[in-house]
Amino acid sequence: MKTINSYLTIKDFNDVLFNNKPIEISQSLIDRVNGCYEFLKTFSKNKVIYGVNTGFGPMAQYRIQEGDQLQLQYNLIRSHASGTGEPLSPEHVKAAILARLNTLSLGKSGVHISVITLMQQLINHDITPLIFAHGGVGASGDLVQLAHLALVLIGEGEVFYQGNRRPTAEVFKELGLKPIEVKIREGLALINGTSVMTGIGIVNAHKAQRLLDWSIQASCMINELVQAYDDHFSVELNQAKLHQGQEAVAKQMRDHLMDSQLVRRRHEHLYNGTNQEDIFKDKVQEYYSLRCVPQILGPIYDTIAGVESVLEKEINSANDNPIVDVDTQQVYHGGNFHGDYVSLEMDRLKLAITKLSMLAERQLNYLLNAKINEILPPFVNLGKLGFNFGMQGVQFTATSTTAENQALSTSMYIHSIPNNNDNQDIVSMGTNAAMLCSKVIENTFEVLAIEFITIVQAVESLQLENKLSTKSKVKYAELRKLIPVFKTDIVMYPIVQQVKDYLKNS
Repeated sequence: MKTINSYLTIKDFNDVLFNNKPIEISQSLIDRVNGCYEFLKTFSKNKVIYGVNTGFGPMAQYRIQEGDQLQLQYNLIRSHASGTGEPLSPEHVKAAILARLNTLSLGKSGVHISVITLMQQLINHDITPLIFAHGGVGASGDLVQLAHLALVLIGEGEVFYQGNRRPTAEVFKELGLKPIEVKIREGLALINGTSVMTGIGIVNAHKAQRLLDWSIQASCMINELVQAYDDHFSVELNQAKLHQGQEAVAKQMRDHLMDSQLVRRRHEHLYNGTNQEDIFKDKVQEYYSLRCVPQILGPIYDTIAGVESVLEKEINSANDNPIVDVDTQQVYHGGNFHGDYVSLEMDRLKLAITKLSMLAERQLNYLLNAKINEILPPFVNLGKLGFNFGMQGVQFTATSTTAENQALSTSMYIHSIPNNNDNQDIVSMGTNAAMLCSKVIENTFEVLAIEFITIVQAVESLQLENKLSTKSKVKYAELRKLIPVFKTDIVMYPIVQQVKDYLKNS
């Protein structure tokens, strides 16, 4: 059980999201939310406060009479539940709910505690509202996507429950859940924020870290296959460049290859004074995709860490408008809902993971091209050359998928289009940025799956299993359960999918 109290770390968030820990809300949280609600209830009388007694957006100049103010909130939710496209995945929606719950729990939004408790029940019952991918421009936050969450909280719309898409009212009745009754400004408070883009962003960062770990392991195994020299991941070389990520990646490589019988020590082979030939048979240095792994993956390591830091700040921020401040007994109008922080980080992460997929594609090409690796048959073909095809066909998939990543890496952060009668005259496109980043990550798992199939075939071709490092042997054995040794041509797509699922979930 995870108690939601004051500050939610990325680790806390991931425990709920990926380890399915149920959540409970602390008494201090309840007191804080109740105190803010009671203050706003009293303060809002006889004052003009946006979204309480005014219209929304460019319609804010119109006063809403007291008898219409609660209906206004329902009108806002229903009118903005207008998304299209594919439904968001259950993990994306669950992440969005948790992010919204946490920011509304800060006691800066003036919501009734029933909003928090119903979102808690959605998470604990594993109910995911139907939220569509298309609709948010990320300026007043994720207005459209969050309206679909709010629609469920008032008992309308649809949800996914136990694998089925069903009417919300039907599921609530089955489980004995009660919709919220909108109070002062729940409609605006629920949809005015960055919680969908941030929730998706946290899922993206989690998966990006997994991709990075796998990329390091693939790089290590390929270095073993070619019996590379060890100094390119040495302490001395990598400490000479003052980047934390580079040093961390190099250390992971050293740890992985610690007991490998294949990686060579340069001083034993090239510094012993016995090399007298004019043309060296063995390469003095490996290709960049093998030798520059710390320098290529290091920036990606640092990017993921930076992205997680920004996202952790965002889920613990009041990203609403207006902001209710009980301490100063005031309500402040501004733009904390704007998604630029998240949008920029999603573009950065997308670029980093695209580069990771490019590294994997180049390493794959190295293994498949006998003219450059000089140790493996073309396409790591274990059958009859010319008659069988090995990995020839599946390379096209890796290449085209990497090319798609490159095309998807155009920035959304700078792709503002004014809308909302030009009230929202500069927007973040943060939700789109998060979704495109998610697509790039999904693609990259496919490229890495193809790379790992090739690696295990190469180990078989060279008969090097017993000389691999302990960590490489473990991964080789696990992958071999999914990948048969094939000499004759087989249908590849089921194997690629199985390996992809293994990389994503193991």
